[in-house]
Amino acid sequence: MAEMELFPGAYYLPDFLSSAVQRALRQRVEAVAGPLFYTPVHRSGHPMRLRLCCLGQHWNAQTYAYEPVRSDHDGAPVPPVPEDLAALARRIAQAVGMDLRPDVCLVNHYAEDGRLGVHQDKDEHPATLRAGVPIVSLSLGDTAAFALGGVRRSDPFTRFPLRSGDALVLGGPARLRFHGVTRVHPGTGPASLGLTGRYNLTFRQNAP
Repeated sequence: MAEMELFPGAYYLPDFLSSAVQRALRQRVEAVAGPLFYTPVHRSGHPMRLRLCCLGQHWNAQTYAYEPVRSDHDGAPVPPVPEDLAALARRIAQAVGMDLRPDVCLVNHYAEDGRLGVHQDKDEHPATLRAGVPIVSLSLGDTAAFALGGVRRSDPFTRFPLRSGDALVLGGPARLRFHGVTRVHPGTGPASLGLTGRYNLTFRQNAP
C-alpha cells in the first residue's frame, strides 16, 4: 500500500517491509541489540513498561539527554548504528520526500503488557528540531495500538494500529506531535516472524 499523510509531515507507510525483510531485520536486531536490552527507570522512579537498547547514542531515562555511555544502567559504551539499518531509515524518509542522517536508533522491546506513555520526542539537538528533521519508526511483531496527537498535550488524538512491517515518519510540522503506545495486542504478529511481543525501532538525528 502507498503511504498515507495523516497530517502535514506525518506519514503512515503500511506494509513497508516484506515478510522476508522483517525476518532479516529481526535477526539483525537480536544480533546487535539482544544482549543489551534493559528496563529503564524513569526519572519519576518507575520502571518503564518496555526494554530498551540504544544504538549510536544512549538516551538516559533519568536526564532525558543523549550520551556516549549507558550511565543510568551499566556504564557501557554505546554501539554504533549499523550502516545497513541507517540506510533503511534513510530510504523510508526519502520515500516521503524527507532527509535523515540517523545517528541514533532506539530499539524498544514490548512484552504483552508493554506500554509507552504519551510524549514528545524533543531531546535531540535544537537545530534538528527547528529544521523538522524526521523520526522514522519501524514495527516488528505484535500489533501496537498507537495514539498520535498534536503539538500540545491537550490536542485530540488519532488512534490506529501499527502492524508488523509498518513504518511511520514524523517530520516537518509533525516533528513534535505527542504520541504513545497504549497497548500491545498479544499473538497478532506474523507466525513466520517467530517473535514474542513487539520490536519498535526509532531512528533519529541528534547532530545538526
